[in-house]
Amino acid sequence: MSNQLFSLDGKVAAISGCTRGLGKSMALALAEAGADVCLLQRNVEDKSVYDLIVSMGRQCEVIYLDISIQSTLQPAIDQVIHRFSKIDILVNSAGIQKRRPAVDFLEEDWDTVMQCNLKSVWTLSQAAGKRMVAQRSGKIINIASLLSFQGGITVPAYSAAKGGVALLTKALSNEWSQHNVNVNAIAPGYIATDMNTALLEDEERSKQILGRIPANRWGSPDDFKGPVVFLASQASNYVNGEILVVDGGWMGKTIFFFFCN
Repeated sequence: MSNQLFSLDGKVAAISGCTRGLGKSMALALAEAGADVCLLQRNVEDKSVYDLIVSMGRQCEVIYLDISIQSTLQPAIDQVIHRFSKIDILVNSAGIQKRRPAVDFLEEDWDTVMQCNLKSVWTLSQAAGKRMVAQRSGKIINIASLLSFQGGITVPAYSAAKGGVALLTKALSNEWSQHNVNVNAIAPGYIATDMNTALLEDEERSKQILGRIPANRWGSPDDFKGPVVFLASQASNYVNGEILVVDGGWMGKTIFFFFCN
């Protein structure tokens, strides 16, 4: 099989949440596959990922985006198009987490999580989608979660938002597939990132989680390099509205238990 199938040469990719964790690994993967990359980030002074991408010989721009501030979303996509004249790939990786028992969950935390994890995904996708539909090509990749399928514990807003991301992905795919715009999502399992520090430091909970992962390890951000390049490349041209689970087998084991009990 030709490597050209997975090549992103000549493509322009924009990615949020790109300074660490999954987002950083996916940004580097897009550049490694040949794309020029727009880093949509709140701290524009952080040039660590920018420097790595430029060292590969790719064009890279850092564009201000704060997913908690609605007014920054549309201008960020406008800036991508202004600087590169197009946008071929959008990866909505940024997100936040708020943990608290449901009976004590704060309304302000609910609103913040919904803004950052769902409304920002919709707004960025709509802004990029307008351009992609007009040019009759594009790839949008959202980051869902295992909690798009399961409720989670002490994370009611996060679970609701990620469930919304999964169905928003399918809704946009239903409309835009006819215009050669592929909208898909990646649903990470339990990954060793800053967002999961509380779980990793909880010895009992971490042990319980590990015991349910058939791969017998927590995931790594680098486990998402292949999936994001696949969904961004022509290799996935007939993949539409898919929620690609990358979880070491967690969901497969969950389904096994469901049917066996």
